[in-house]
Amino acid sequence: MPNNRRSRIITQGFARSPNRAMLRAVGFDDGDFDKPIVGVANGHSTMNPCNAGIQPLVDRAMAALKSADAKPQVFGFPTVTDGIGMGTEAMKYSLVSREVIADSIETVVGCAGMDGFVAIGGCDKNMPGSIIAMARLNRPSVFVYGGTILPGCITSAPDKKLDIVSVFEAIGAHANHKISDAELQAVEQCAVPGPGSCGGMYTANTMASAIEALGVSLPNSSAQDAISPAKMDDCRRAGACVIDMLKKGIRPLDILTKKAFENAITVVIALSGSTNAVLHLLAIAHAAKVKLSLDDFTRIGKHVPVLADLKPSGKHLMSELVAIGGIRPLMKTLLDAGLLHAGALTVTGETMAETLRNVKPYPAGQTIIRPLDQPVKKNSHLVILRGNLALEGAVAKISGKEGLQFSGKAIVFESEEKALKAILNGTVKKGHVIVIRSEGPKGGPGMREMLSPTSAIMGKGLGKEVALITDGRFSGGSHGFVVGHVTPEAYVGGVIALVENGDLITIDAEKRELTLEVPSAELKKRKKAWKKPAPRYTRGVLAKYAAHVTSASLGAVTDADLKL
Repeated sequence: MPNNRRSRIITQGFARSPNRAMLRAVGFDDGDFDKPIVGVANGHSTMNPCNAGIQPLVDRAMAALKSADAKPQVFGFPTVTDGIGMGTEAMKYSLVSREVIADSIETVVGCAGMDGFVAIGGCDKNMPGSIIAMARLNRPSVFVYGGTILPGCITSAPDKKLDIVSVFEAIGAHANHKISDAELQAVEQCAVPGPGSCGGMYTANTMASAIEALGVSLPNSSAQDAISPAKMDDCRRAGACVIDMLKKGIRPLDILTKKAFENAITVVIALSGSTNAVLHLLAIAHAAKVKLSLDDFTRIGKHVPVLADLKPSGKHLMSELVAIGGIRPLMKTLLDAGLLHAGALTVTGETMAETLRNVKPYPAGQTIIRPLDQPVKKNSHLVILRGNLALEGAVAKISGKEGLQFSGKAIVFESEEKALKAILNGTVKKGHVIVIRSEGPKGGPGMREMLSPTSAIMGKGLGKEVALITDGRFSGGSHGFVVGHVTPEAYVGGVIALVENGDLITIDAEKRELTLEVPSAELKKRKKAWKKPAPRYTRGVLAKYAAHVTSASLGAVTDADLKL
């Protein structure tokens, strides 16, 4: 089968003379029309540090494809960053952008008749958006992670290595009069020193690791500094890899199997990764037509320990893990323990076991990744809760440091902004269960991340004294006793919509239950009086998203129930 099987439809034959005329205007000559057309989809942007360093990576991938006798074509996809939109109305566009990115890549690759593509992205929505597009198109393709940021440094802070979460938590400390105006400004000025994605095991680094475990990026792509020779070489190898996949006939759906998703879940748990991985892996599996559910996270989580001592709940940054070998030695440990599927295929054409066969262990004395027999937590920190308050499930991030059970009186807020104000001004007290609702996929819309409230809680010193539940979601930088993705969400009449101030709520991570301690007769009475709110948006992308998006328990996808 020719390497230009897709593109020859628009480049071959007399009838395609107009098509070729258009391509000649962008640099094609006679010899190029027999070459495979390979796209380089990328999220380069000067709007955020996560994607600001991507252009050199694009150039390197383009050069590699030219060397492999392909005809590369570059195009961009839209990108936003959570760190800039966080805590404001702007954040409602964040999760929406995952769908926009997937749609954009699918549209361009499909319309241009590309034979394959390299996708390069630096933010957490770039990554699942790209992989969703890879699954939909099922053309040879490789994902390249833009890389992690280096830490910011400040000598006056107790933790001298800073990142963006340090700034959010400093706001809470400032409100609690623990740091001065000048100290807050100093943290702000030093925390984000240059290009790269947020520095802990937050959502970007979590999803990069999950994608490597899925097998759709090259070995070690997830654990490289954004500005480094290793990342440049990753792009070179990715370009060559797509051509090799074309020759061998390897496509994404050959790789994105149920076993691949189980490998990804295992690695995310071992790394103490973000709750967003649950949402994104469910969405990618939907695109790949693989049956994956919340119950798979519970099943796998019973047997996989947390081994990484990484921020936000741990001590170390991703750049420190990069320095000792990245995630490959951890994956080798998991493989040797029988916790990874050895035979899962990767973009290299080798199995997972074959790609790990020569991986060396971590250096002696390192403290970032624990041995299997000395875990940070013996089972998963991602706990799927059910109960009368989450009939379709909720996702808790329980490191164990905050305890395994919490009961307290509800204090209810209809938006993130109102909750944050109450946390900072002292309205929220020890023993409260903060309920932030109307922030779900449909109700927000867009399922905003609650990094501002959770960071304020930590900064105020209430991390072990209060809990927070929401039908929204959490940044990978959030920690504390937090439960997100509560489904059904408030907007569709889920029980979270019926909670009143003073109600007793119990979160039990051992029993995996989220319970509103209110008699069922009273809940029926409240449900009868409840009225569905009017949609917040009636035009534009947020309105379209709210109209089509599914529950968070299904991955908040937008193409599940389209009627043709």
